[in-house]
Amino acid sequence: MAGAVPTDPRLLWTRPDWLAEATAWIRARLAEQALEPAGGIEQPHVRWWSTVMRVPTSGGDLWFKANAPPHAFEAGLLDLLERVRPGHVPELVAAAPERGWLLMRDGGERLRELVASSADLHRWLELLPEYAELQLAAAAHLEELLGAGVPDERLATLPGRLEELLADREACMVGRPDGLTEDEHRQVRALLPEVAERCRRLAAFGIPETIQHDDLHDGNVFVRDGRYLFFDWGDSCVSHPFHSLVVTLRALAHRLELPPGGPDLLRARDAYLEPFARFGPHADLAEAADLAHFTGTAGRALSWHRFLRAREPELRADDDEAVPYGLRRLLDLGPLGSWS
Repeated sequence: MAGAVPTDPRLLWTRPDWLAEATAWIRARLAEQALEPAGGIEQPHVRWWSTVMRVPTSGGDLWFKANAPPHAFEAGLLDLLERVRPGHVPELVAAAPERGWLLMRDGGERLRELVASSADLHRWLELLPEYAELQLAAAAHLEELLGAGVPDERLATLPGRLEELLADREACMVGRPDGLTEDEHRQVRALLPEVAERCRRLAAFGIPETIQHDDLHDGNVFVRDGRYLFFDWGDSCVSHPFHSLVVTLRALAHRLELPPGGPDLLRARDAYLEPFARFGPHADLAEAADLAHFTGTAGRALSWHRFLRAREPELRADDDEAVPYGLRRLLDLGPLGSWS
C-alpha cells in the first residue's frame, strides 16, 4: 500500500494483517461497483480513534474510514441520515457497520479552506439552518438512532452521568498535573443540582432530542457542487440539538477571532435557531440556547470520558487531560453563566 504514514505501531490500523484485510474489502467493493483502481491506496490519517485511506479509482477518489469501537456506529448512522434527509452527508458506496467501516465518495473541499475571516461568515449562516433541518428530520427516528448504537446522552441521563464521572477521580485526574484540584473537584460537584435544574428547564421547551454532532467545526464540513455535507459523526450522540452550538460557536470564535457573545456569533446562533421557530418565539429559543450551552458543556466532558474509558490504557495519555479541561469549562461558566 502506497503512502502509509508512520505512526504508533501499537495501533491496529498499522498492522500488516489488518491493512491486508481492509485492502481486500475495499477491492471487493470496487469490483461490485465496476470501478477500477487508479493508483495505490494511501493512508493519510492514522489516529487511535480512526484511520482514513484515499482510494483512487476510475470513477474518482473514494475514501475508506475505519472507526475504533466507541465510534463504530458512524457507518450505520450515515446510512440512516441519508435516508431521513438525503444529500447532507457524504455519499456512501459501501459500509460494514459491524466493523465500523465505510467507503464514501469524495466530499469536495473542506470548509476550513474556504472560510478565512469573518467576511466568510455567510457560509456558516447558510449551513447552520441546513444542519438544524437534518437534526429535526432525524428526531422522528430516535429509536433507530439508538438502535444503530449512537450513544444516549439525553437530558434525563446527563446529571446522573456527570455524577458518575465525578466519582471517577482517576478520570478527573484529581490532584495530578493538568487535572482538577481538590477544590475544583468540589466546585464541580456543587454544580450538580444546577445541572439537573437546567436540564429540566431546557426539556420544558419541548424541543425534541435527536442526533447531535458534538464536533461540528470547519474541518468536519465539506462543500461539493454548492452543497454542504456534514462529516465525521464519530463524536455524535442522541441529545438536545442545541448542544451542537457548544463546539460550533467555540470553534468559530477561535478560528475567526470573534469575541464570545459578539454580534457575529449571535448571527450564527440565530441562523441555526431559525428552523426551530415552530417550537416558540425567538426569545424563548435564545433562552434555551443559553441553557444548552451550560448543559452541553457538561455533555462534552461526558463524551471525552466515554471515549477515554474505551481506549487501551497505554493510549490514553495523549488526551487524558480532556476530561478535566471540559469540567473546568463548566466552572468557567459558573451557576449563572451563559455562552454569551
